[in-house]
Amino acid sequence: MQIIKSPFLIILFFLGSLNALSQNKPPEYSGNPLFPGWYADPEAIIFGKQYWIYPTFSAPYEKQVFLDAFSSIDLVHWQKHERVIDTSRVKWAKKAMWAPSIIQKGKQYFLFFAANDIQNNEEKGGIGVGVADSPAGPFKDYLGKPLIDRFYNGAQPIDQFVFRDDNGKVYMYYGGWRHCNLVQLNDQLNGFLPFGDGTTFKEITPEGYVEGPFVFKRNGRYYFMWSEGGWTGPDYSVAYAIADNPAGPFKRIGKILQQDPTIATGAGHHSVLTIPGKDKYFIIYHRRPLTETDGNSRETCIDEMKFDKDGLILPVKITKQGVKKTTL
Repeated sequence: MQIIKSPFLIILFFLGSLNALSQNKPPEYSGNPLFPGWYADPEAIIFGKQYWIYPTFSAPYEKQVFLDAFSSIDLVHWQKHERVIDTSRVKWAKKAMWAPSIIQKGKQYFLFFAANDIQNNEEKGGIGVGVADSPAGPFKDYLGKPLIDRFYNGAQPIDQFVFRDDNGKVYMYYGGWRHCNLVQLNDQLNGFLPFGDGTTFKEITPEGYVEGPFVFKRNGRYYFMWSEGGWTGPDYSVAYAIADNPAGPFKRIGKILQQDPTIATGAGHHSVLTIPGKDKYFIIYHRRPLTETDGNSRETCIDEMKFDKDGLILPVKITKQGVKKTTL
């Protein structure tokens, strides 16, 4: 055995050992995609000390008969919860289960989803609600029928997002076909309350809106976000507006998420995670790898979302590394 006597060589040996150890340390970034499989339209939310993501299973409509969920304590390691709801538990749903949104009320969890991709008021389907005692399900049909099964103000009943305001009021933003409606849910989450002007389905569609609404609140202002472009194309993207009221009016400010042709295309239909007690935000969205041409080849990704001094959202840089490990 050769003994190293030179102090210089000893230092080099020590530094080399540290480098070897650093290369073997656990990954500190989430990476993109967050988990394997084709998943789109992700809704991210925090329950307790866990992050949860509820996405659409990205496949032909006839195969979209269930929803999976994913949970994590650090945004790096994810656990899959298979079939938290499926069409065997929602008798009126036959296909195209899309874009889940979830809210906790008391000890129960209410999962809103769209099904059947209805094209007119004569077809059966629309927005439904599942209920469970755990965020991992299994969810059962809460109403035995859709919550919304008709076109109001031209909005296809899909892409619902449920938002609880600071005052406890619960709103749902929804709509495809370039129309967005706002409704206020009642305390049982099984119907609606009229607004002050007597309307129930209030259209709030901003310029450029296509689908995928999402709302969060920062410094007392409401950030309304949506997807633009075609979901199968490279131009899919996210734009936003800001208002002082949950009903707007919302005037389009601009795009903040879109493709990077060196990384991925079709970046859109997102949600936002707000880290409690911190001015820190992550955007969770789907995008299409450069190697894929199939419209359903979408994967769920995450990147940081930042603001300027005036509270405007800075354009998001989509990455392969994702975000740094973050525990709650």
